Amino acid sequence: MTYLEFEKPLAEIEGKAEELRNMARANPETNVEKEAAALDKKAETLLRDLYKGLTPWQKCLVARHPDRPHCKDYIEALFSDWMPLAGDRGFADDHAVMGGLARFNDRPVVVIGQEKGHDTSTRIDRNFGMARPEGYRKAIRLMDLADRFRLPVVALVDTPGAYPGKGAEERGQAEAIARSTEKCLKIGVPLICVVIGEGGSGGAVAFATANRLAMLEHSVYSVISPEGCASILWKDAEKMREAAEALRLTAQDLHKLGVIDRIVKEPLGGAQRDPAAAIEGVGNAIAAMLGELDGLGREDLIRERRRKFLDMGSKTLAA
Repeated sequence: MTYLEFEKPLAEIEGKAEELRNMARANPETNVEKEAAALDKKAETLLRDLYKGLTPWQKCLVARHPDRPHCKDYIEALFSDWMPLAGDRGFADDHAVMGGLARFNDRPVVVIGQEKGHDTSTRIDRNFGMARPEGYRKAIRLMDLADRFRLPVVALVDTPGAYPGKGAEERGQAEAIARSTEKCLKIGVPLICVVIGEGGSGGAVAFATANRLAMLEHSVYSVISPEGCASILWKDAEKMREAAEALRLTAQDLHKLGVIDRIVKEPLGGAQRDPAAAIEGVGNAIAAMLGELDGLGREDLIRERRRKFLDMGSKTLAA
């Protein structure tokens, strides 16, 4: 288990419980189960208290947790007959973006998502989930395919943002993001999206301009990272806690503002503590959101999607 900064007291208690059990395994005559069980109960109470009142910055840390299930985990668990498609037919295949054909509950769909990787080599290969222009052009290609064959699109967002490197800018990063966002608005099939970790800036919007948008309970979605915001506003990246508060980037804030449609509950302690339960919750949300769009025709889907974004912010203005 990888513990976050604010989970250090929890790490101590759980560590002590594990030490006691290791002693018992080494010496079967030692009976420590009662003490270990008491520590377990104390740890559960502390865990509940910690996650009951997470600050926006702490939610950022949870959303970035390395043990959280990533796009690849969701695809493997929720979809069958997965057939990945590679490349943008123009420059290269961006491994930060996964996409292809699959079945969800035996229904043919197109899946697109950002994959961060799970260890050093895969994170480097996936560029830590930061897509280059060819990744967004791959997504456009897949959305065109979905539109042609009348297949719903399921998008899984988990990115700190689009890659800002020199090569990416030279190959038209901003244009590729804009085209992908435009394509989201134009396709005449159901488009649903779930933010499973970080939803960073235009890199996320390019997939998340959807008919229905959900977020995991401890995921975040914002125009810029708290560190980037703090560097710009206060010239001090260490003010990221204040920036996280100001950005209103939590699922709870965004649901109140009408930016997202639903919040997917996470297991106690976050998706990283029980990935199977988190993945099941996302699967249920995908099924529900697809069900809400069943029966809508092409023009209705496009009109509803455009209206959703034109109306965004009206709740705030009305208040």
